[in-house]
Amino acid sequence: MSLFVWIESKSVTGSQTSKIKSHHNVGGLPKKMKLKLVEPLKFLFKDEVRKLGLELNLSKEIISRHPFPGPGLAIRMPGIITKEKINILKEADHYFIQALRDHNLYHKIWQAYAALLPVKTVGVMGDNRTYEYLCLLRAITSEDGMTADFYEFKKSFIQEISNKIVNSIRGINRVVYDITSKPPSTIELE
Repeated sequence: MSLFVWIESKSVTGSQTSKIKSHHNVGGLPKKMKLKLVEPLKFLFKDEVRKLGLELNLSKEIISRHPFPGPGLAIRMPGIITKEKINILKEADHYFIQALRDHNLYHKIWQAYAALLPVKTVGVMGDNRTYEYLCLLRAITSEDGMTADFYEFKKSFIQEISNKIVNSIRGINRVVYDITSKPPSTIELE
């Protein structure tokens, strides 16, 4: 279960007031625990956590990492979750994110990921017909995560990453790119 809260917040510098969406994943914990849950960054927003990371001299690779969903990869593969599907998705996501890094696009994008849809499609690989999963790629730009638009890749990049995923990963024979803005959609699938 995720709890989403809209609040009015002053920035760390106190210079302006803005609406910021904060969310905190709280599901899955037992009601009674023999430990105390300590969340020192619970009330900080993403930009504030990044500022703190810079003050602590954490690497820029850690500080500027794209958001990752609290519930994990499960929300990026609707339907029945299997070890096979998790491995397929991890590999597709790795190729996509690595391609963004290799083409110096990673830091131009707020968030990017691969998703594995619960749909199988017919394809042809070599002389054989295949019946494999459909991989969805999503890359968005945003200032605050409240609204977002899709990143406009060059056709050559989309072709390159699609070919890499389809030719390298057994289990995927089709790649689509999500061009839906937020709103009406959300950044993640679920």
